Amino acid sequence: MTYTCILVETVGDGPRKTGLIRLNRPKALNALCDPLMDELGEALAAFDADAGIGCIVLTGSEKAFCAGADIPSIKDLDFLSAHQGGLVSKNWEHVLKVKKPVLAAVAGYALGGGCELAMMCDTIYAAESAKFGQPEIKIGVIPGAGGTQRLPRWVGKAKAMDLLLTARMMDAQEALQAGLVARVFPTEGFLDEVLKVAELLNAQSAPALALMKEMVNQAFETPLTQGVQAERLAFHAMFGTHDQREGMTAFLEKRAPQWKHGS
Repeated sequence: MTYTCILVETVGDGPRKTGLIRLNRPKALNALCDPLMDELGEALAAFDADAGIGCIVLTGSEKAFCAGADIPSIKDLDFLSAHQGGLVSKNWEHVLKVKKPVLAAVAGYALGGGCELAMMCDTIYAAESAKFGQPEIKIGVIPGAGGTQRLPRWVGKAKAMDLLLTARMMDAQEALQAGLVARVFPTEGFLDEVLKVAELLNAQSAPALALMKEMVNQAFETPLTQGVQAERLAFHAMFGTHDQREGMTAFLEKRAPQWKHGS
């Protein structure tokens, strides 16, 4: 399929590959608009449905992962048109429906909606050039795609309040220390490093990856006791799969497992 706001390719040499999606509105620093979000949703769904894809990497350009929402397209909306038209809500959360791991690879600016989009991914890897922030207060609004809700869960209330109320940007090292990003890589060759991480995921059992992701996400939605119960049930369910039997047998035989990625 031909896209106008994103670039899509398949990367890797193994039996399962990485779906790579690049936001591609360079003149707008990859600002998020309805056409881009619709295309992103389609690309994510296609990779998620492709058995040959192990995980997905979402990235932007060296200058900007995404500088936020497309302000010119929303500036003149009133309450009813924003609310009834589903501004942000109607097509901004496709990434949350993906069952496979989605890795955000952030270089340059990840601001406003861009930071929120990165936080919807399963984990964030940052280049040394990365800058994170929620500057909505500077234009007289608040975040609308989870910035006030996900940011405190990622970095804690004090850090989130500081970022949200002051609109300051946080560099990659501060983001690493705050727990927003998993790792920081040199800007040169950054994407290659993230794709190496993706290759590690591609080599794992697909059912195990999917259940691992589901359980970690559930940890933020349920009380601890309920979450542990769900985890235990998912753990027991894995014993009904070929991959569990193959994985444990391969471990005992000191060889690499041959996954079937299913029952």
